[in-house]
Parts: sequence; C-alpha cells; structure tokens
Amino acid sequence: MIKQYLIRFDWAMKRLLRSKANFGILAGFLSELLKCDLTILEILDGESNQNNKDEKFNRVDILVKLSTDEIVLVEVQTDTEEDYFSRMLFGTSKIVTEHIHLGDKYINVKKVYSVNILYFDLGHGSDYVYHGITKFIGIHNNDQLSLSEKQQAFYKKDDIHQIYPEYYLIKVNQFNDIAKDTLDEWIYFLKNETVKDGFKAKGLAEAKQKLDTLKMSKEERLLYDRYVEDIRYRNSILHSNYSMGKIEGIIIGEERGIKKGTEEEKLRGLQKPEEERVVAEQKRQESIEEKAIEIAKNLLAAGMLIEQVAAITQLSINDIKQLVTKSTNE
Repeated sequence: MIKQYLIRFDWAMKRLLRSKANFGILAGFLSELLKCDLTILEILDGESNQNNKDEKFNRVDILVKLSTDEIVLVEVQTDTEEDYFSRMLFGTSKIVTEHIHLGDKYINVKKVYSVNILYFDLGHGSDYVYHGITKFIGIHNNDQLSLSEKQQAFYKKDDIHQIYPEYYLIKVNQFNDIAKDTLDEWIYFLKNETVKDGFKAKGLAEAKQKLDTLKMSKEERLLYDRYVEDIRYRNSILHSNYSMGKIEGIIIGEERGIKKGTEEEKLRGLQKPEEERVVAEQKRQESIEEKAIEIAKNLLAAGMLIEQVAAITQLSINDIKQLVTKSTNE
C-alpha cells in the first residue's frame, strides 16, 4: 500500500487552515493539546503573515480566537533561534496589549496560549512536550498562592495560572515516533507528514482528507515543493555548518597538539624523524577528507546541488560527482 503523504502543517497554516472550512483541523489539534473541546471563532492577523524572503522559510504563525474569547498563538519555527524564549514572551505580551482598549478594566485582559511547534532543539531537557504556567510560591513557607473564593467567582477561574499566558513547546524532532496517546498521534503527523491507520486524534481524519498532497493542483504542488526544498536546503546548510565547525575544531585541536608536542620534543631533544612526521600528517589529512566525504554524502542525500556541496566541504566537483556515481551503482 502506498503511504499517503500530507501537506506540512506550516504550509497548511499559511495556505489552508485560515479558511473557515478547515477550522476543524486546527481545532482538533488544539483540543488534543489543551485537553478540552474547543471551537475556533475566527482567525486573526498573525505577526508573520507577510511573505518576505526570511519569514516565509523559517517561521509561520497563526492567531486564533476561540469561542471562549481566549486567544491562541500557534507558531511553527524551523530554524535554530537562541533567543526564542524571549520571542515567546514578546509574542504573548504584544497580544495582551493589543487586545485591550484604552480605559478598559484589567479584568478584560485576554487569556493567551502560546503554542510553539519547533523543529530545532531549544533548551536542555529530555521530553518533547513542555507546558509553562505562572505560579506564586511563598519564599518562607513554600506554599502556593491561590485565588480566594471571591476571586474565583470574580474571574470565573479556579487557579491563578489560568489568568496568565500559558506556553506549550513541542520539540518535534525529539519525538521517538511511538504514539502513546492522541496528542502523540498529532506529533507523529507533525514529524512524518503522514497519519497511521487507527489514529483517532481529533482533527486528524479531516487533515488526512483535506491535506493530501495528491489533491493539490499542479501550480500548488510546484509552490509547495519549492517551499519544502527551501527548508531542506536551509536545514542542510545549518547541519553542514555545524559539522564543518566540528571538523575545523578537530583540525585546530590536532594542529595545537602537534605544535605543543613538537615544542616539548625539541626541549627534550627527542624530536621525531622527518619521515614519521610526514606519515602522521598524511594520516591527519586522510582523516579530514573522510569526514568531509561523509558530510558530502549526507548533503547529497538531502537533495543539495553538487556545486553547493563542493562549496561547503571544499571537495572538488569531480570528487563529488564520483560519489554520486558510486552511490548510484551501489
């Protein structure tokens, strides 16, 4: 049976999920994440709706107003961004200030959920879904501050954290592809762009029906393929830069080690013969070349052009063409 591949969720957010006819897909995902049945009232203007050169590749967001008058910011980020935690804070703060009118009472401050679907590793942790809320803990008695009965009636909420923004981080690449619950089924789709038979999560059946890549027009498919290729290329560049950085670090470390060792040998009068130094240098160069070839193979497998691989790995175009030929024959 041919596996059914679905449109990437970030592309769907840009092109499809803003349509009221497709609200059920996004509502299903948010229902599974927030653990409640919800209804989307309307889609508001998100920060990165504009299609400029940088935004369209690495970040997509969508601003959702729920029937409860709460607001959800859903963001997909593909590129590493070290200050992303600050970005999340800025995003929720901006929504809070923009959705209260001058002179309004503070009770009218909107509840905001920040949902972040990340395709890079953020922070240090072993889980793939994180939930952040605001708590007030006593510095002397270590007790947690709670709402009084009167405040519960006033806010119509049970806990203080329900007043403040809440944050969800989904680290897609850290998911192990084993779906233990319905939220995992959604994360499986976010990572693999397919839905397994038997998945029962809310919204996935509709996603499977409406996000089928085979149902795209020729023009839509060309735009979509270009978008996916751009993301793949950017990720390959980031990965290769990281790998080349490791190689450069190894080279620098080896050179420093050789230099230090040579200086110590000179002091002891035990300098190696020239023939041994030549052999050692030859082995070092071979090791560097092997690492560059390994990176080149990964980049080619990711769909990068031969000229681009050559520029990154410093291998010759002829050497890379030979890799392609060898891989084809194998």
